[in-house]
Amino acid sequence: MYILGISAFYHDSAACLIENGTIIAAAQEERFTRKKHDPNFPINAINFCLEYGGIDINQLDAVVFYDKPLLKFERLLETYYAFVPKGVRSFITSMPVWIKEKMFLKRIIKEELESIGFDAKKSAAKMLFPEHHLSHAASAYYPSPYDKAAILTIDGVGEWATASICLGEGKDISILKELRFPHSLGLLYSAFTYFLGFRVNSGEYKLMGLAPYGNPDSPEVTKYIDLIKKHLVSIKEDGSIWLDQDYFDYATGLKMVNESKWEALFEMKTRKPEDALETHHCNLGLAIQILTEEVVVMMAKEAKRLTGASYLCLAGGVALNCVSNGKLQKSGVFDDIFIQPAAGDAGGALGAALAAHYIYYAKERVVDYKTDAMSGSYLGSTFSDLDVELVAKKYKAVYHKFDNFEELAEKTAALLASENVVGWVQGRMEFGPRALGGRSILGDPRSEAMQKKLNLKIKYRESFRPFAPSVMEECVGDYFEYEGRSPYMLLVHPVKEAIRKSLPADYANFDLRNKLYHVRSELPSITHIDFSARIQTVQKDTNPRYWTLINAFKKLTGYGVVVNTSFNVRGEPIVCTPNDSYRCFMRTEMDYLVVGNYLFSKVEQPEWQEKDNWQEEFVLD
Repeated sequence: MYILGISAFYHDSAACLIENGTIIAAAQEERFTRKKHDPNFPINAINFCLEYGGIDINQLDAVVFYDKPLLKFERLLETYYAFVPKGVRSFITSMPVWIKEKMFLKRIIKEELESIGFDAKKSAAKMLFPEHHLSHAASAYYPSPYDKAAILTIDGVGEWATASICLGEGKDISILKELRFPHSLGLLYSAFTYFLGFRVNSGEYKLMGLAPYGNPDSPEVTKYIDLIKKHLVSIKEDGSIWLDQDYFDYATGLKMVNESKWEALFEMKTRKPEDALETHHCNLGLAIQILTEEVVVMMAKEAKRLTGASYLCLAGGVALNCVSNGKLQKSGVFDDIFIQPAAGDAGGALGAALAAHYIYYAKERVVDYKTDAMSGSYLGSTFSDLDVELVAKKYKAVYHKFDNFEELAEKTAALLASENVVGWVQGRMEFGPRALGGRSILGDPRSEAMQKKLNLKIKYRESFRPFAPSVMEECVGDYFEYEGRSPYMLLVHPVKEAIRKSLPADYANFDLRNKLYHVRSELPSITHIDFSARIQTVQKDTNPRYWTLINAFKKLTGYGVVVNTSFNVRGEPIVCTPNDSYRCFMRTEMDYLVVGNYLFSKVEQPEWQEKDNWQEEFVLD
């Protein structure tokens, strides 16, 4: 049985193919079109999934879309009616799109599939539409290593639900409780994302990265938390929230917040992207991060109370808040948690397909209790030696091919130890927003200059943005106050006391820049300002090449950990192909590129001929 899952038309369109419940392939459309957060119908991702699965489109048993568009339309109409006369401009803007396109989504999906060979006369495929939060819940529970678990999904909004608590047991998922629009933890966090000058639906992780630069001991942070709870949000004992809509504009307007009210409340202007980040911005970011962590733990406790389960599965955009995830894990509410690596809307395509398999078709579920079913999230496209050599021929590139991969790993480890920045492209592309050693840029975590170099000369992004460590799973306890697995870079835990460096007595009063460049540990490039790190544990059996490289670095330096960031620059999706990789390599100040068994040195390459304004184009993204 072949089932195709699709998410599209909002942001992060994606496709996923499953065969008899096994995940065969999954990818976001943005990786193929090179348009970040591409919302369009994922034709390219679908073509990849079908090709990788070795099937014709007319062999599909079902095509499953990740939400119910008519239910979402009902929510829009009821919301505009409830807020009338507010929202007229937004109503006039959105209705033509809905009437022309989204009202007739079934027809549109059929027409798009027909463009790549779908024939309704030859195919027996059913078209199914599970609810948005059921798709999220399915994406987290069915790949998990648990046969019974509570499921918590939290995002901006689906059709009506903004958060849900479910129970997964065997092949069944039961929805137990929902929080409904317009009250939403995800939209509250996005409102602060907007107010602090970052882009909604893509800049939330920047806000999470900014928050630790606030001073937790500052009276200003306490003041902001009090203001938020007094004026913006009421938090109930079960973790549900109520938002005062007088302060928000997302329900019927064209912005997230009522700017004049927020500016009066917090005594600061709405920050523009080009504005300098000041102490009060950091403190406000910390305030909403603390509140978010509080609410997530309260929701988890309610999930525990309702289900009695020992384990928890997480999905939805808020599940990408790895700081909150780390706090939840350390709270001990559940014995362990599994977080879907593609927790946002892209993962809805996977969840939709799995929901159809286990709920609609009622197939039995077999659980692997040792590991999850995501295959390390390496579910995307791959490449051959010929692909690399054709790219080299196209650009007249100079390369060195290694017949022995261990020799290449040793060479690359030595380059990293000499503070070179290396692009690393191996095997299948990752599914989800994190680069996990398939499409990564790597550096030496011991380097005091690496964070600044990567941000300003490679990624062309804000200097405060932190980088994650990839650490051999068997070594994680040597560097971090954590002994478990974190294969998907979705948990934040503290750096071990033994490798920390002491801080000056007045450190809390430093401005952002001076805090940023103060050396805090033996691994300064991956140690965040609050002595935390967003950990990826690397297993030898899941990603043997990446593990071999880190092991070679450990033999050379004594540290089984490297800096890992996604292989892209600001404003562009993570690279997909060897061609994408070489172009990004040449258009940045990266020193070396490793693609498969091929090593490219920047100094040996011909002069780059493409004329563009790479740095300037994305500097204000």
